Amino acid sequence: MTALTLTPGQLTLEQLQAIHAGGVTLQLADAARGAIAASAAVVQAAAASDLPVYGVNTGFGKLANQRISTADLATLQLNLIRSHSVGVGEPLQPAVVRLMLALKAASLARGASGVRQVVVDTLLAVFNAGLVPYVPSQGSVGASGDLAPLSHMTLALLGEGEMWAGDRRVPAAHVLAEAGIPPLTLEAKEGLALINGTQTSTALALHAFLSFEPVLESALVVGALTVDAARGSDGPFDPRIHALRGQPGQIDVAQYYRALLAGSAIRASHVHMRPETDAARRSPPGGDSQPWHSQMLDGDDRVQDPYCLRCQPQVVGACLDQLRHAALVLVREANAVTDNPLVFAADGSMISGGNFHAEPVALAADAMAVAIAEVGAIAERRIAMLIDASVSRLPPFLTENAGLNSGFMIAHVTAAALASENKSLAHPASVDSLPTSANQEDHVSMATFAARRLQPMIQNVAHILGIELLAAAQGIEFLRPLASSPALEQAHALLRTRVPSIPTDRYLAPDIERATALVTGGALSAVFRALPDLPALWIPA
Repeated sequence: MTALTLTPGQLTLEQLQAIHAGGVTLQLADAARGAIAASAAVVQAAAASDLPVYGVNTGFGKLANQRISTADLATLQLNLIRSHSVGVGEPLQPAVVRLMLALKAASLARGASGVRQVVVDTLLAVFNAGLVPYVPSQGSVGASGDLAPLSHMTLALLGEGEMWAGDRRVPAAHVLAEAGIPPLTLEAKEGLALINGTQTSTALALHAFLSFEPVLESALVVGALTVDAARGSDGPFDPRIHALRGQPGQIDVAQYYRALLAGSAIRASHVHMRPETDAARRSPPGGDSQPWHSQMLDGDDRVQDPYCLRCQPQVVGACLDQLRHAALVLVREANAVTDNPLVFAADGSMISGGNFHAEPVALAADAMAVAIAEVGAIAERRIAMLIDASVSRLPPFLTENAGLNSGFMIAHVTAAALASENKSLAHPASVDSLPTSANQEDHVSMATFAARRLQPMIQNVAHILGIELLAAAQGIEFLRPLASSPALEQAHALLRTRVPSIPTDRYLAPDIERATALVTGGALSAVFRALPDLPALWIPA
């Protein structure tokens, strides 16, 4: 196990990746302990006073005007957790719950929540022991925090909920006892601090972001392979084109494609230069005084490639920009304090606000959804292009004896079905608000669903890319003995170690699954990452 020091407010994307992946333990930076103690002292003083303070000695939500006696403050917090543990649906994946535990500990450790040190220590002890609370995935509207899922997580810390033991749900008290972790006992405000906040929606969005990384890298590799299979031009990836527009994602994606296609014998075999004309010399585009030419394809009357080939930098680059922005938002949210009320130990004040409202996460997740859908949509169009002999100049449906064989005809239909499904899933969740808590909480973010729905979208895109990989590899083989670039030949060879060529019709579903595993499992992304001197996919947050 690698030890990672948790410095509140300073989590990086790389650290979040390590927490998500597992195999690390967390230790709190010593400097955080003073702030935690100072804020806890403010809450303890408020609990002992006669003044009403929301969440300390009052009810919650619409019941905020109900005073609670000092003798009942601990019961108030316990009842809060019990009553809010109302989630339903499939359980959250362990990687998401790990992030929830770590993000909640990091948030509380900033010393603005008023909890005791033991609360943070218990969160970290559960994380470091590898324990995973059972948390249903449905039941949060993304304000006032992710109440239901965080309540299930907290109930497990109290020894009243459930945790996973392998693939079984077992009483949390038993699991805590085996790990030697005393169940947490709550004091004033601590239950509210644990369940107010955006840690579930943020964890779900980060889970999707990190899960999509190898899929996006695979999309670049597969998209480049399709360019070569269709004998497309690499002119659209010329850096001068993209510099004139200035969009950073587009510029970087064009560079990725140039690197992936570099050294392709397929490309070299069918390029010749259109002779310069006197008119071109006299009036070159853009007023350049130098002679100019454009690239043509031998034996091919196409002047331009379809958009699905030549506009890949523009489309995937725009998606990359959206994902990069989402990463910045999510890293900020991972470092944020999002419970309520907040404690300011410097002057002893407690202020009720709305940091629990997850609108930043909802909008980031919605942007991610659109980007994910678009990566799949343009991949589906590339498959359609490859099987259309009039455009690709390859055999119809990528099979030699079309008619007797259907080739990739229906594999493309599957890709179209998945791309269409993603169009519906990409509808923004953040524009839907349903008031709760007797209209006290009258505008909510729906961030938790916005982030949760990303996983099926990612799986759809991965399957589309798996189908495209099979089709592009088949197209490359029709061009033999010519070879593609070294990087793309490596990708082709990876596929052929798992899926043989498809000269005649056969049962394709298992082949699609094996190709998709290369997309999601990191084998294709390793081809991309091995290319030297490329700009980083993610900009450090």
